[in-house]
Amino acid sequence: MSTPQIPGIQIPDSLIARDATELVRDTESELLFLHSMRVYAWGALAGMRQGLNFDPELLYVGAMFHDLGLADRFHGSALRFEVDGANAARDFLRSHGLPEQEIAKVWSAIAFHTTPGIPQFMHPEAALLHIAAGMDVAGRAYDQFTDAERDAVTAAWPRETDFKHAIIDTFYEGLKRRPDSTFGTFNDDFLAFKDPAFRRGDICSVILHSAWAH
Repeated sequence: MSTPQIPGIQIPDSLIARDATELVRDTESELLFLHSMRVYAWGALAGMRQGLNFDPELLYVGAMFHDLGLADRFHGSALRFEVDGANAARDFLRSHGLPEQEIAKVWSAIAFHTTPGIPQFMHPEAALLHIAAGMDVAGRAYDQFTDAERDAVTAAWPRETDFKHAIIDTFYEGLKRRPDSTFGTFNDDFLAFKDPAFRRGDICSVILHSAWAH
């Protein structure tokens, strides 16, 4: 498969990057794979624009694995989907002999990529993965990218027809069997949107009905 050329960024072509791509292509849907490629591109473009010193290979692996926890193989998990993806990335990188410090960067970037208000204060790989995932799914930071950049990235890795509803459906399918994992996150929005019977957890009710007498 030829690698599309995006002005200003380079797609990693190391053994680790190629193996990560192959694993994800064999595990995820085409929608999630293309989304992951765009996420890497948005992250790399944002990193260069901000002058951040990030490791392209680590960012690429983070992008490849960040939504792996939504794949069919994890539908029976009780963990947050982000943790499933982070754990899979950790195991993958350990099998390739990367130092634990670098593995920890990828793990935390994936684990925190849906948590607003924290990644921007972490290492660049975490900050960029958070920005990039939000850009591709929800259009956050959309205006920080030029028309030429958006056109180039979506030409290389197209958004599926009606991607907006398709990604919501993908999240719902990946989360509906583990609703408790969405408590305290915005992931419960996917369940509430798709399932009228779903009832969100409420931390105030948890506090008021706890075992404490007062």
